[in-house]
Amino acid sequence: MDEMADGNLAVPKIVDRAAFQGELDALRVREKAHMRAGDAIAAARRRLPMVEVDAATPLIGQNGAVTLLDVFEGRRQLIVYYFMWHPGRPAAEQCEGCTLYTSQVRELSFIHSRDVTYATFAQGPYGESARYRDFMGWWEMPWYAASRASLETLLVGRRIGMMHIVCYLRQGPRVFETYWTTRRGVEVLGNSYALLDLTVYGRQEAWQDSPAGWPQRPKGQHNYRIDGRPIPQWPRLKAGHSDDLGTSS
Repeated sequence: MDEMADGNLAVPKIVDRAAFQGELDALRVREKAHMRAGDAIAAARRRLPMVEVDAATPLIGQNGAVTLLDVFEGRRQLIVYYFMWHPGRPAAEQCEGCTLYTSQVRELSFIHSRDVTYATFAQGPYGESARYRDFMGWWEMPWYAASRASLETLLVGRRIGMMHIVCYLRQGPRVFETYWTTRRGVEVLGNSYALLDLTVYGRQEAWQDSPAGWPQRPKGQHNYRIDGRPIPQWPRLKAGHSDDLGTSS
């Protein structure tokens, strides 16, 4: 690997255009195989069985009490992101990963065109989490709060208080769960990591397989926080938006 004089960051070796294109063409074969493998996994996902859930599970929305069935807004399918929440804690202490991913979900019209509704279920009190939604500028995001009892019904067998994506299908008044994922599975919500993966330095995270000298965040340093806050909060504060959630802490 070559060294940059400016900053002493390692960089790839310099080659001519033909050599560069040859290496890229070889990688493209692997990229296409990876894409086809993803298509095959998605096909298998579409063939999973489903399990019924209680369509009357209560939630709190902008206009008060609703049910899981109401959240579909009349559409056939529903995607729910379960937002981790720390009750009574200030905005700076709320989930940095959930903040990152939710910040990247904006335009829902294309999802709606496929008869699918997208919604966020905050795993905590509605008042606090709705103020956080407003602070972050997610005004058009369908937002609901789920009580502990409702979460135990909806996330049966899974750890409450973690980020999840869960997919549902409505058959008349009945609701069925068709798929769920957590941890790195929720990366599908955002494009930031996918874009960074295209760059020479990638995500710059310590776990990644990168050549010696590539910039990486130190082990133990949080990937989603800067100066004690979730990264997407800083532009909101700079723009003058209040992060007061009405909490006591």
